[in-house]
Amino acid sequence: MFMYVFSIVLIVSSNILYNLCQKSTPQRANPFSALFITYLTATFITILIFLFNKADKTFLQSFKDLNWTSIALGISIVGLEFGYLMAYRAGWKISVGSLVANIALALMLIPIGIFFFKEGFGYNKIFGAILCIIGLVLINK
Repeated sequence: MFMYVFSIVLIVSSNILYNLCQKSTPQRANPFSALFITYLTATFITILIFLFNKADKTFLQSFKDLNWTSIALGISIVGLEFGYLMAYRAGWKISVGSLVANIALALMLIPIGIFFFKEGFGYNKIFGAILCIIGLVLINK
């Protein structure tokens, strides 16, 4: 139960910091320089955490278990980071841009969850999705 709650708290708190940082990145800063420092920091922290992680395999051995998803995730993260940075530079408000993006994301993941992962989608979830669509329309008026 701890990890069930902790993981969501970590996601939300990290997303708050993420959006604050994206919105606060200087307009004149080259977005790719910002991304470079971002990923350099992430690399350093990941290696540091790996050193304290009690794993059965060494750092290099752990790469054998990876597949294409790590590369695809890297590509998607660059797109995500660059997209948010450009959205804020284009004038999206921090209180609206992330909300619109996340609601749209959630709506797009519904058919993916249903068709590719065989997740159920009952009437209460359909009603919730309809409310999200109504919310997107209202928030963008």
